[in-house]
Amino acid sequence: MAQKFDVCIRGDGMVGRTLALLLARQRLRVGLVGATPSPTSHTSPDVRAYSLNSASKDLLSDLRCWPDSLHATPVQHMRVWGDDGGFAHFESPTPDGLSWIVDVPTLEAQLAQAVRYQAEITLLEAPAPAALTVVCEGRRSRTRDELGVDFEVLPYEQHAVAARVRGSIAHRQQALQWFAHHGKGLEILALLPLGGAQGNTAGLVWSLPPERAQEMLALDAHAFAQAVEEASHGVLGQLELISERAMWPLQLARAERWTGNFADGSAWALAGDAAHNIHPLAGLGLNLGLADVAELATVLQTREGPDYWRSVGDRYFLRRYERARKAHMLPTWAACDGLQRLFAHPNASVQVLRNWGMNGFDKLSPIKRWTMQQAMN
Repeated sequence: MAQKFDVCIRGDGMVGRTLALLLARQRLRVGLVGATPSPTSHTSPDVRAYSLNSASKDLLSDLRCWPDSLHATPVQHMRVWGDDGGFAHFESPTPDGLSWIVDVPTLEAQLAQAVRYQAEITLLEAPAPAALTVVCEGRRSRTRDELGVDFEVLPYEQHAVAARVRGSIAHRQQALQWFAHHGKGLEILALLPLGGAQGNTAGLVWSLPPERAQEMLALDAHAFAQAVEEASHGVLGQLELISERAMWPLQLARAERWTGNFADGSAWALAGDAAHNIHPLAGLGLNLGLADVAELATVLQTREGPDYWRSVGDRYFLRRYERARKAHMLPTWAACDGLQRLFAHPNASVQVLRNWGMNGFDKLSPIKRWTMQQAMN
C-alpha cells in the first residue's frame, strides 16, 4: 500500500500532539491517530495538573500553545517536609518561577486547536502506512505489546489519588509536599498551586498505599477534604473538594527497546509513557515525554542538512534518538526511585538519617542552587 504519510503518530495526547506540531513544521506529512470513544463510555473531567520546567515551557511557547497566566501558575517557593522533622525549602531565583503548574484540560485544548489548524496534520481513526510510526499511546500501549517489546515494570505499593481543592488561604505560589508514614506505609502528599498568582485552588496528588487510597476514594467530599487538610497541617486553611477524584497505580517502568522495524520494513519508535513511567514525587512525568518528542524532532530535522537523503525511518536517526533519551533518563530514574524507596523504608534508623539529610541539604546553598537548576531545565 502506498504511504500517504511520512510519520504516523499513534496517540493524540499531549505528547503525540506536540510531536505532530513539531514535525509539521518540517513539512512532513503527519497522520495523528486518536482514541475512538465507545458510544457507552463516560469521560470524567480531567483533574490532573502538571509541573512543567523551563524547557517544556519554551517548547510549548514556541508552538504557541502555552496557557495564559490563569492556567499556568509560576511556582515561587517549594516547601518539602520529611516524615520526622526533615525540611527543605527552594525559592525561585527569578520572578519567572522554579516551574509552572499547568492545568491539563486547558493545555490539551490548546494543542488540539493548533493541530486542527495545521494543514500538514491529518486526524485519523486508525493507523496508516508511514515510513515512521511513533507510539505515544501511554503506559498501556497496545502497539508496544503487539510489537513484543519487553516493558520492565517495578510496581510501587502506592496508588496516586488526584483531585482539585480550594483553600480558605491563598497558595501564594507555593508548591507543597509532605512525606509521612502511617501504619499502612508511605504517603506522599503534594499540593500544586492553580488559578494564577493570586489563586487559592490547588491540584492534589496523594500517593498512598492501595488500601488507604481506596479508603480516601470512599469518603464523601467533606470527609475527604478534612483528611487532606489534616495531612497538610492546615497550611492552606479550610479545604473544600471542588472536583471528582481519580486514582491510578504507581510504578517505575521502561521499555527495553525504544525503536525498531515492523515486518514490512517501516520503522517505529516509542515516546512518552509508552517508553517509560516514573513516580510523580518529582513532578517530571510530562516533562520527560515532551523531552522525548523534542529530541526526536531535533534528530529528524538534520535531514535538512547533509542527511537530506535519509528517510525519516532511517535507523541512523532512530538510534541517535534512543541513545540520547536513555542516557538522559538513567539518572532521573535512579534518583526518583531511590528517593521513593528511601522514604518508604520503615526502619527507624533510616528515618533519622533521611530527615537529617534533608535538613543538612537545606543548609547547603551551592548544592541547593545546582539542584534547582537541574530541575528547572
